[in-house]
Amino acid sequence: MISISEAAQAHFVKLLADQAEGTHIRVFVISPGTAQAECGVSYCPPDAVEADDTELEFNGFNAMVDEKSAPFLEEATIDYVTDQLGSQLTLKAPNAKMRKVSDDAPLAERIEYIIQSEINPQLASHGGNIMLVNIEEGIATLQFGGGCNGCSQVDITLKDGIEKQLLERFPNELKGVRDVTEHQHGSHSYA
Repeated sequence: MISISEAAQAHFVKLLADQAEGTHIRVFVISPGTAQAECGVSYCPPDAVEADDTELEFNGFNAMVDEKSAPFLEEATIDYVTDQLGSQLTLKAPNAKMRKVSDDAPLAERIEYIIQSEINPQLASHGGNIMLVNIEEGIATLQFGGGCNGCSQVDITLKDGIEKQLLERFPNELKGVRDVTEHQHGSHSYA
């Protein structure tokens, strides 16, 4: 479920040494399955362990995961990186905003998963996002929002970025993508 690097495990052991005996760490997702999903790590004293928690054993400590967060932490990784600017704990949970779908799920669900887990995080750096409207005859119809609405680069983003990425993922099921957004340039647009 969660992969914790050796450096991060050593960091947690060091932090937990200063806590009450029996304290674990808790890995969680706030608002799992939504665009506002946020992941976190905290201390978990013995009296905060819930009966339905999943307990993961690591080198020198255990990680607790609540039942609601568990499916959204599939393939999550925690690392502790040190560089010239200092040290930082990083938690990456690609399924936090949307639960991973199976390979045999309907095409719309699999496309929606790629949009939420891979494409929208890339567009978010420009204040934008996309939404799947429908799929007809192998063509995925998308609607742009946020900073992508009215952006002068939207055609390039659509054809060279999103369409290319989706066609690579679904080569035998998808023929192309199209945009139905009525783009209106304004202060919200990324220029």
